[in-house]
Amino acid sequence: MRSLIASLELGHGLAWHRISAMVMRYWYLLLSSWPRLFELVYWPVLQVITWGFLQSYVAQNAGFFARAGGTLIGAVILWDILFRGQLGFSISFLEEMWARNLGNLMMSPLKPIEFLIALMIMSLIRLAIGVVPMVLLAMVVFDFNLFGFGLPLGAFFCNLIFTSWALGIFVSGLVLRHGLGAESIVWSLMFGVMPLACVYYPVSVLPDWLQVVAWTLPPTYVFEGMRALLIDHQFRGDLMVWALGINVVLFVGAFVSFLAMLNSARRHGSLIQSGE
Repeated sequence: MRSLIASLELGHGLAWHRISAMVMRYWYLLLSSWPRLFELVYWPVLQVITWGFLQSYVAQNAGFFARAGGTLIGAVILWDILFRGQLGFSISFLEEMWARNLGNLMMSPLKPIEFLIALMIMSLIRLAIGVVPMVLLAMVVFDFNLFGFGLPLGAFFCNLIFTSWALGIFVSGLVLRHGLGAESIVWSLMFGVMPLACVYYPVSVLPDWLQVVAWTLPPTYVFEGMRALLIDHQFRGDLMVWALGINVVLFVGAFVSFLAMLNSARRHGSLIQSGE
């Protein structure tokens, strides 16, 4: 318990040179492999092309989508921010697991919070590499300008990235404690969240009891806010405040869970066997 409380002192002894060293490590690792870079761009571009043409077809044959042009493309881009944010965080963490290097890091002066901050920064870098071409393609080919959201885009982005980091921290803790046998959760967790986040449809579509569950997830507020902006031309600031409040709770809970699982892994010797 004492080590857990000590680790929660975020601002005490935070060394940015250690954080930047970890970021540079992951950056050089990314640049050393063109397939890694290609994968970051390939899937987002493929998604926006597929859903963009579907949006164009549906808009020509349905009055609702003609009035709410860009709803599907906007949802795809925002969903990719959420998905890629979590995946970018988790993959950098998994690189250490695959290399059996986590035990070395945890025995170094690197603090857990510094390690997590480095993963967050790397998540943003990987996200930018994948999403920027996606946004430009949507703008050129489908005449959808994500930046046309204006200031609300910042609220959408921040809430989605905070959620992705919270989930990334949590699943990384699970892998840390239970080994690579839990690796599949890293890839599949977001797809379990997707139906409840109401990415492509309003919350009202869900059964009443499931709507209650959906409203406990910050992304639900973001996608409802996006539809309100595109369809009703109204920015729902109240939705963004609710999303931020839930994100704070999720983020703190995820961080505490990560520290608890890290301490448990140390006691059970899981760090030494992290590659298994």
